[in-house]
Amino acid sequence: MRIGQGYDAHRFQAGEYVVLGGVKIPFDRGLAAHSDGDVLIHAVCDAILGALALGDIGKHFPDTSEEYRGVDSRTLLSHVTKLMQERDFSVVNIDATLIAEKPKMAPFIDEMRGNIASDTAATLGQVSVKATTTEKMGFTGRGEGIAATAVVLLDGPSSALAQ
Repeated sequence: MRIGQGYDAHRFQAGEYVVLGGVKIPFDRGLAAHSDGDVLIHAVCDAILGALALGDIGKHFPDTSEEYRGVDSRTLLSHVTKLMQERDFSVVNIDATLIAEKPKMAPFIDEMRGNIASDTAATLGQVSVKATTTEKMGFTGRGEGIAATAVVLLDGPSSALAQ
């Protein structure tokens, strides 16, 4: 078994929606990013990469590369899942938290869970997505952006401990 944790944050910019967990959520702002700015999927990617001891999302998908400009973050998660599967690991569970005052996430949580489960070859019951606020404290509380955290537990071959 391997445990990984991930974190990501992006500031708001002009826009009409945010993308979180692969879901386009109508909002009066967007997220500034090289990709689509999906902090939830970025945190999940980092958690999986961390569990595999493969670095972070920036190492695999640098923001200096035109190849990843505006990329759908689900594409990145699918690539990370392939890296996981190539090493004979699979998801035991993913637990992720979105941190934002707005927009309201509850109506979109189940779709986010479904997207992440699909992209990581997991079941819906193995993926938890929650949302919280910071009670108006910090950059998320002031409405300057959105953050996300994720932890993942992977199961793999016992020989993986020697790697």
